[in-house]
Amino acid sequence: MVTKQPHIPVLLKEVLKNLKCDKPGVFIDGTFGAGGYTRAILEANSENKVIAFDRDSFVVPTADSFKRKYGARFSFIQDCFSRMPLHISKRVDGLVLDLGISSMQIDQPTRGFSFRTDGPLDMRMGQGGTSAREVVNMYDENQLADIFYQYGEERAARRIARAVVKERLRHPILSTLQLAEIIHQVMPKPKDGSDSAMRTFQALRIFVNNELKELEAALEASKILLAPEGRLVVVSFHSLEDRIVKNFLIQNSSLRPNENRHIAFTHSVHHNLFKVMTKRPITPTAEEQQYNSRSHSAKLRCGIRLEDA
Repeated sequence: MVTKQPHIPVLLKEVLKNLKCDKPGVFIDGTFGAGGYTRAILEANSENKVIAFDRDSFVVPTADSFKRKYGARFSFIQDCFSRMPLHISKRVDGLVLDLGISSMQIDQPTRGFSFRTDGPLDMRMGQGGTSAREVVNMYDENQLADIFYQYGEERAARRIARAVVKERLRHPILSTLQLAEIIHQVMPKPKDGSDSAMRTFQALRIFVNNELKELEAALEASKILLAPEGRLVVVSFHSLEDRIVKNFLIQNSSLRPNENRHIAFTHSVHHNLFKVMTKRPITPTAEEQQYNSRSHSAKLRCGIRLEDA
């Protein structure tokens, strides 16, 4: 069932501007979701075509409605965006990725993503793989602490992991609110008004869905998917994602480490494949943050694929 809550695409004007989709072309929307970016791209030019990807079967009814409306200009592939090269043989003019969780997913309690509404502890964006319930109830304390710290940047990871293991000895942890309550009992309420369970839930979601490796694979795929002058546009929502995108663009451009002393490089080999259009990320205006709360942490980065050497 698709949520009835409206989904507002984040940084939509900025995405369209950086994709240059006012000119006719073929574009990939790697994170179809509710179709906000896809719809805007298709309507920006009557000749545009979009190939959309999403691993989530819940979006299929929305994709079907797009097929009826836009016909051959729209195609949908239910798969992870890391596997795009397996489905596309011709190079495209633009690729957009809207990372993280969608409002469609978080607004459905049965998906188990939200720490604010009760539901089964699942968090899988697709239908297969290990669920958050299995991780929470089967992984040992050290493994859980590593997940909470690495993927949630949670400083109290060890304390939370210890509390989880202690509680599950009494009874299995099966629901989202059950897990959130365990975290609330050992964590003080943040001064900024956020929920103390937020980082742990983020960590579990990223781990369960292998999101960072998926992102790295999709960025690598952009090298072969984008035609010369093709544009890569990525909207991220936390530092782990943004760091990966930033480093990828820098390492595959003419920029060098000494041009930004804050960037950590894993190696010194550079390939001049992209022109970086956003040395500083584009962020939402105060107006957008006011009407779309999901946008407040968003960062957009863009690169243009250069001619092959």
